[in-house]
Amino acid sequence: MRARIYQPARNAMQSGTAKTRIWILEFAPAAAREIDPLMGWTGSSDTQSQVRLRFDSREAAEAYARANGIEFTTVAPHKRAPNIRQRGYGENFATDRKGAWTH
Repeated sequence: MRARIYQPARNAMQSGTAKTRIWILEFAPAAAREIDPLMGWTGSSDTQSQVRLRFDSREAAEAYARANGIEFTTVAPHKRAPNIRQRGYGENFATDRKGAWTH
C-alpha cells in the first residue's frame, strides 16, 4: 500500500491561506476504476483510496506512516511569493497619487 504526503494548495476561490497549513496523507488507488455496465457509473472496490488523514506537520504524517508500515512519498509544497504593496490598499485612493487609476 503506497501513500502520498502533501500540503493542499489553495483553490481558485481563496485569497487567504486557510486550510493550507495542514498535511494530508492520501493512499494511492490499488486498482483501476471500473465502469458499471448497468448505470455507467465509475466505481472501485478499493476503499483505501477514500481515506485522507490530516496532520498538523509533515513530521507527524511521516511518523504515522513509518509506525504503520506504509510506504510513502513526500511532495514538497510550492510556496507562493507574498504580494506586499509598498503603501497597501489605501494607495488606490491617495490624494497625492502620481498616475491615473487604471482599475
